[in-house]
Amino acid sequence: MAKTIFITGASSGIGKATARFFQAKGWHVIATMRHPEKETELTGLENVTVLPLDVTSPEQILTTVQKAIALRPIDVVVNNAAFGIVGALEGTTDQDMQRILDTNVLGVIRVTRAFLPHFRERQSGVLISISSEGGFMAYPYFSLYHATKWAVEGWTESMAFELKPFGIQIKTILPGPTQTDFGNAIITAVHPDYEAGFNKFTNGYLMEEMVRKFQPVDLVTAVIYQAATDGKDQLRYLAGAVADSNYDKRMKLGADLFHKELEKAAM
Repeated sequence: MAKTIFITGASSGIGKATARFFQAKGWHVIATMRHPEKETELTGLENVTVLPLDVTSPEQILTTVQKAIALRPIDVVVNNAAFGIVGALEGTTDQDMQRILDTNVLGVIRVTRAFLPHFRERQSGVLISISSEGGFMAYPYFSLYHATKWAVEGWTESMAFELKPFGIQIKTILPGPTQTDFGNAIITAVHPDYEAGFNKFTNGYLMEEMVRKFQPVDLVTAVIYQAATDGKDQLRYLAGAVADSNYDKRMKLGADLFHKELEKAAM
């Protein structure tokens, strides 16, 4: 019997690529997004169901999860919906801060909680959250984004203890820089007193020629598939050479020296 995966934030980027990848592997896919009426590609694929979901709405989370479970038993949940804020903290608004926490942290937690009774009843299930290499290290001017990814990492570690007795696995995927349209999902926080440092960073790290060197999204979807199917009791899966290299370097140097090395390169 074909298995079923539930994906949030499937309208673009890693979410959409994951839906296509699993569908090609013979899975049933429930792809969720805020505006399903705008989706044309996934709706044309066999064994793909598109449902509405704004992960900042607790009410819609419960409704959509119940609809999904009524369609088929769910085997894997991928919490992918997220966005970023780049810029100085002083340039952000309370609305920006609330929105990124609601989406990147509370959205993940609420979607997961909504599926737990279903997974406990089945005594199985895999919960996967798309984190980032930004869940174990930090670049300049991404403080709020990093806050959310580090939160998901710590939350996942703790949740693993309480879910293991029920046969439920919980994991994170930590990609390095990836060729997606994530840049379109970044809010830029502007503050004149930080402009010089911010411009230096963006000219070094976010220029178009650098973005073109990012890893292909299919590399990440393959790692998601591995995490969903390998049955391993493993918390984290690094995705890509940059994430592997940065993780190894941070472990070797320690947090402080690694931070200083990155400061020299980025500031």
